[in-house]
Amino acid sequence: MDKTTHDKGLEIRKAVLGEAYVENALKNADDFNKPFQELVTEYCWGAIWGRDGLPKKTRSMLNLAMIAILNRPHELRAHIKGALTNGVTKDEIREIFMQVACYAGIPAGVDSFRIAREVFAEIDKG
Repeated sequence: MDKTTHDKGLEIRKAVLGEAYVENALKNADDFNKPFQELVTEYCWGAIWGRDGLPKKTRSMLNLAMIAILNRPHELRAHIKGALTNGVTKDEIREIFMQVACYAGIPAGVDSFRIAREVFAEIDKG
């Protein structure tokens, strides 16, 4: 593990997904999945999200489309919140999921819109 990349990834991961979300994931890590949490933090968040080639907002928009298409509702929920943190608007999220529905199928769009509405309602409640 490269500590510098890991630490950078941890900082970005917390900034995008929220400190409580990340701390919970790390706190719940055990001997079985701790290496996976380290990989996610170092590789996904440090080595990829930490690159300068795309702004975080663009990375969030890409993630929403890819995760929606892959039918990963738990991750989609987390990344919708992260996208809002990174400046993606609700209107832009709508357009992303319209694109998903067109290219990946209406069922993917239906689920994506449903999850987004649930996330928005949770956020609006405070």
